[in-house]
Amino acid sequence: MRIGYFVHDLGDAAVARRVIMLQRGGADVALAGFHRTPTPPAEVAGIAPISLGRTADGRLAARALSVLRSRYAHAEISKALGPVDALMARNLESLAVASAVRRHLGDVPLTYELLDIHRLLLGRKGQVLRTVEGRLGADVSRVIVSSPAFVDAYLDPLSRLDCPVSLVENKLIDAPRTVMPRPAGPPWRIGLFGALRDEQSIEILADAAASGEGALEIEVHGKPSPAVFADFGATVAARPRIAFGGAYTMADLPRLYGNVHFIWCIDYYEAGANSEWLLPNRLYEGGAHGAVPIAREGTATAARLTELGIGHVLRGDPSAALADFVAGMTPERYAALAAAVARVDRSAFVADEAECRRLVDLISGREKAGQSPARAEAA
Repeated sequence: MRIGYFVHDLGDAAVARRVIMLQRGGADVALAGFHRTPTPPAEVAGIAPISLGRTADGRLAARALSVLRSRYAHAEISKALGPVDALMARNLESLAVASAVRRHLGDVPLTYELLDIHRLLLGRKGQVLRTVEGRLGADVSRVIVSSPAFVDAYLDPLSRLDCPVSLVENKLIDAPRTVMPRPAGPPWRIGLFGALRDEQSIEILADAAASGEGALEIEVHGKPSPAVFADFGATVAARPRIAFGGAYTMADLPRLYGNVHFIWCIDYYEAGANSEWLLPNRLYEGGAHGAVPIAREGTATAARLTELGIGHVLRGDPSAALADFVAGMTPERYAALAAAVARVDRSAFVADEAECRRLVDLISGREKAGQSPARAEAA
């Protein structure tokens, strides 16, 4: 089984994770995608990728032009890709390219990964883009979502896609061999790791650390979005008790998570929409590494924490709720919260080989799963 995988950012760590999942499911992967860096990565999970050109975070018009250029080059991309048994596209811009390439490949299954619901797809203003998505998705055989809330909030009421939907969460591929012991608190440490594009979370965390009289420290690691932060390093450096450690790799996760007590699973980047519905990578990474997750009420993440019986949900004003949470934290209370995370079965956070194989079966069309009442079936 050979799968052609089209992605929006070759440098995204989640792309490498998905490639590894496909490989462990028994697939050979041909990878093509855009990149945000000046040059594309030489390899992703051991694969030399096909570059579709450079794009920039937040520059939607320029990204649209890059997509159009790649669609016009579909014959060349198809030749570089080689023979494949199935295609998968990660997010809408990749679907635009993959659907064009499919013309040269015959009747191969095309899977669409819908991993974020962009604000431009919503409301009356989103009608045009939803129409485009529907037309590009006319030949899509299956949609994969990373959160069941995407079905209820977007696919059922708004989307013009009409095909089976499967849930494949953003789980880790490898469980940590050991969970590193954390330094005793206080001070208590909250980690914010991953794509850094949420100004409000940074402000809430920085204010809490500054006013906590030494009881709270913040550790931040990841890639700041230049479309959001002009100089993220300077922004953080101006605030006390918050440290920025830059980008990281998957190999760094045990060290990063072992250095914090809590992981911030809150996002305000698209508050009222995608931020309410997503299940972030940090939820799975933190859970697998023993960090206690923090969410905010009314979100899919908060609902998942309640389901698992772990973590803490901030209610009401988030700044005041966080200050109260930190002020009331004791070693005994933290030990109870950490023990609850440790009791959760690892399958909640880490995908096993059976899940990898079933994902490949879904993409290839070998898995003819029926639809559950919620329309999204877990892979």
